[in-house]
Amino acid sequence: MIRRHLYMLLAVLVFGCATLKPTGTSKLPVSTMKAKQIYKAHQKQKAEFSTLQSRLKIELLTENRSQSHTVTLRMERGKTIWLNAFLNMLRVKITPNKVEMYNKIDRTYFEGDYSLINAFLGLELNFENLENVLLGDAIFKHKANALKKSSAETSYALRPKVSSSLLELLYLIDASSFKMESQKVSQPLQNRNLEVDYQLFQSIENQLFPKAMTIKVLDNQKETVLKINLKSVSLNQPLRFPFKRPSGYKPIEF
Repeated sequence: MIRRHLYMLLAVLVFGCATLKPTGTSKLPVSTMKAKQIYKAHQKQKAEFSTLQSRLKIELLTENRSQSHTVTLRMERGKTIWLNAFLNMLRVKITPNKVEMYNKIDRTYFEGDYSLINAFLGLELNFENLENVLLGDAIFKHKANALKKSSAETSYALRPKVSSSLLELLYLIDASSFKMESQKVSQPLQNRNLEVDYQLFQSIENQLFPKAMTIKVLDNQKETVLKINLKSVSLNQPLRFPFKRPSGYKPIEF
């Protein structure tokens, strides 16, 4: 039961599609830029906005079935991520301090910390991490000298200077736009992998936002894939984030 809820929450939470090519530009030779220069250039490409609204078409692929849904996403930068899916049957509201969800299909709800999300992804994430994934930015914040550059043919590959057997991290950054092509987080001892690939970006008010991406979650050989296309994006419009859980719903426990 809990795994089905996690699938549904993840399906409306994160963007995704398959392999690389974030901006559709031709392949460029990788220069001799240092790792900290690359990371700073990537950070400068972070989109600036107060609010965002988008319509998403999401395909959820598991081992034995495929589902497609249309999702409405609203964001207030640094404050709220709000999602409405399945013809108003599932609603999610995420703030820096709380995750809330209710499901009208089986009359259940969740209200608490990030444990529901972290239980599925196998990572300790916070609000900023989730925003970064949605917007095509590096999932974690690093000191400028904490990363090193490794070999890659047409993009910049960055890894932490200090390696760990508990957590492995790889960023692939487009050599032209400095937007993220792919970010991969692995926990080898738990056999868990999270991979987010950004296939295409779109320009909205002279800023780049994901248009097509893929999220792959591998947990003990069980793979879940999300394929998502953004239908429209509007910025800096007045938005509401309604969330009122109906009475009589049962809490999700895990």
